[in-house]
Amino acid sequence: MGQTSVPVMSRANDSTAVAFRITAWIVFGITLTLVVSARLRLLGLPLERDEGEYAYTGQLILHGIAPYQLAYSMKFPGTSVAYALAMLLFGESEKGIHLGLIVVNLITVGLIFHIGRNLLGEIPGVAAAAAYSVLSLMPYVLGTTAHATHYVALFGVAGIALLIQTLDRRSITPIFASGCLFGLAVLMKQPGLFFALFGAAYLFAHDYRARLKAREIASRLLLFVVGIGAPFIITCLLLWKAGVFDRFWFWTVQYAAQYGSQVSLADGIRIFGDHFFGVLETAWPIWMIALIGLLACAVARTLRAHAGFLITLTVFSAVAVCPGLYFRPHYFILLLPSISLLAGAAVATGFQRAEKNANKPRLITLLLFTASLGWPLWSEADFFFQRPLPEANRLINGMNPFPESIRIGEYIREHSSPNDTIAVLGSEPQIYFYARRHSATGYIYAYGLMELQPYAHQMQQEMINEIETARPKFLVLIVINKSWLAFTDSDLTIFRWADSYCDANYEEVGLINITDQGADYYLSGRPRGVTPTVEHISIYRRKT
Repeated sequence: MGQTSVPVMSRANDSTAVAFRITAWIVFGITLTLVVSARLRLLGLPLERDEGEYAYTGQLILHGIAPYQLAYSMKFPGTSVAYALAMLLFGESEKGIHLGLIVVNLITVGLIFHIGRNLLGEIPGVAAAAAYSVLSLMPYVLGTTAHATHYVALFGVAGIALLIQTLDRRSITPIFASGCLFGLAVLMKQPGLFFALFGAAYLFAHDYRARLKAREIASRLLLFVVGIGAPFIITCLLLWKAGVFDRFWFWTVQYAAQYGSQVSLADGIRIFGDHFFGVLETAWPIWMIALIGLLACAVARTLRAHAGFLITLTVFSAVAVCPGLYFRPHYFILLLPSISLLAGAAVATGFQRAEKNANKPRLITLLLFTASLGWPLWSEADFFFQRPLPEANRLINGMNPFPESIRIGEYIREHSSPNDTIAVLGSEPQIYFYARRHSATGYIYAYGLMELQPYAHQMQQEMINEIETARPKFLVLIVINKSWLAFTDSDLTIFRWADSYCDANYEEVGLINITDQGADYYLSGRPRGVTPTVEHISIYRRKT
C-alpha cells in the first residue's frame, strides 16, 4: 500500500491528449445515460423479499416504530433507515425506493471516479466509474434491486475516498469522519466490516511507511477505530432507549452467528462455483480487463506506488462476499468497486505504454474498453430497454410471488382498517409494506423457522404466541417452497398449528394460483371446481 500522490498518466497538454480525454468523457456520458435510462425504465419492478423487509421496516420507522419491534431481522438497521429516507423523499412505493437506489448508485459512481483520478489519473478514473455503473446494473448481480450491498458499497467507497484525501494531513477530524463512514457501511449490513478493516490496514501501512512516530500512528489508528464504532454505539443506545436492544442483539448476533455457520466449507466451494461464472455472464469483458489490471499491479512499474492499495482492497472486498459461504449474486456487488478500479488500472497501463511508443496503443486501449462497456449493455438490451415489466420481473425473479404481493396488499388494504393487523405465514414481508398494515408478529421471514439451528422451535412458538395474542384480521398463507425452504428434518410444528388455527378461527376469502403461465386471482371467494395449485397463496379473514 503506497501513498496517494502523483497520477501515473502523463499531464501532456498536446492536442492528441486532449482529444483522448474528451473522447473518454463522451464514452462515459453515453454509458451513464444508458445505465440511468435502464434504471428509470425498470423503476416499477415489484419489490422482492429483501426490499420488502427494508421497505416495511423503513415504513415503520417513518411512523415512529423502532426496528426490531414489529419486524425481526438478522441485519443491522442501516439500510432500513436509508429506505425510510428514500421514501420520505420520493414516496412510499417501489418507484420511490428504486429512485433512491439510482441516487445511491450515481453517488457511488462519482466517488469511484474521485478515487480513480487521485490514484491513476483522470481517464483511468473515468474508466473505473463507467465500469462500476455498468457492472452494478447487471441482472446477474441483481443490480436493479435495492439490496443492502449497494448501500454498503456507497459508504465503504465514501470512507476510502475521504481517507485518501486526509492521509497526509495533520488534522485528525477527517480521519475520525472517515472512520464514521466505514462505520455506516457496517451499519448497512455486517459485511461492511471488511471495508472498515481495509481502511484501518491502509491507514496503518501509510503511517508506518511515512515513518511517523509510534505514538502518532497509534493515536491516529485509535481515532479511526473510534469513528468506525461510533455509528454502531449510537444505534445500540437508540435501540436500548426504544426497548428493543435485547431483540436486536439476539437477531443480529446470536441468531446471525447460527445462520452464518450452517454451510460447510465443501458446500460453500460448490456454491461459489455455481454462482461466480453466472455473476460474470455478459459483463465478462470488464472482468477480464480488471484481471489485466490486477496482473499489471504486479509487474508494471507505473502502478507500483498504488499496487498495494488496489490488491489489498480487492482481497478485503472478496472476503466481504464470503461470510456464511452463501455467495448469493447480490453479495458480489461488494467486489465491484475494486474490480472497477482494477479496470481503470488496466486503462492507465495502456495509456502509459503509449507515452513511450505512439498513440496507437492509446486508441486500442480506449476502443477495447469502450467495447467492454458496450457488450453487456447491448447483450442485455432486451431486459433493460424492451421487455415489459412483468416479463422482466419473471426473468430475474422467476415464479416468486412478488407481483402477486402487490394485489394481495391492495386487497387487504381495501378490506381492513388502519388499526387492523395482519399475519403472513411465509417469507413475503413486502405484503406488509403494500398493505400498509402492521404485522401481528415480528417474524416477517419463515426461513429461520425451517433451518436446522437450535433456536428454530423457540422461534416457531414465539411466532404462534404473537399471532394468537394479536388476533390479526387477515392471515396470508404462502404455500410456495421458496418462501419456506423447508428441509427434510425441519420442525413442522408451525404447519400443524396453522391448519388447526385457520380452520377454527378463519375463513378463506382469496386464492392465488401460481403456475408457469402466470397467476390466477380469486379474490371474491373460490369458484366451484377451482382447486389450489401446487404453489398457491391463500388469504384468510378472521371469522366474526
